[in-house]
Amino acid sequence: MNVIDSSAWLSYFAGDKNSSSFSKPIESLDLLLVPSIVVTEVFKHVLRLKGEELALEVIAHITQGKVISLDSQLAIDAGSYGVLHKLPLADSIIYATTMKYDATLWTQDSDFKGLPNVKFYAK
Repeated sequence: MNVIDSSAWLSYFAGDKNSSSFSKPIESLDLLLVPSIVVTEVFKHVLRLKGEELALEVIAHITQGKVISLDSQLAIDAGSYGVLHKLPLADSIIYATTMKYDATLWTQDSDFKGLPNVKFYAK
């Protein structure tokens, strides 16, 4: 299973130098888990920079994977990972989702660098 961090989604859609690193896990829809907070972060970023039409198109692609909602147990786990690894709120939810499903997290966010189950690519 794969979890794609918001930074990796944005890289993929921008076609930047790391986009090819993220293409295989993103395009493997049957293995794709999408924390609901990623939907929020990516939508907000694209909406702010490119407008609603493109933001909705991007979200239509992202939500082809299995969207994972934040329930109370995942929230508690996120809080624990956040404290343990000093992660910001959204990152702690993304990481907790990764760990719950024993998935691989694909990212270029340095907050995750060196953590178990993480494939990190520097920007």
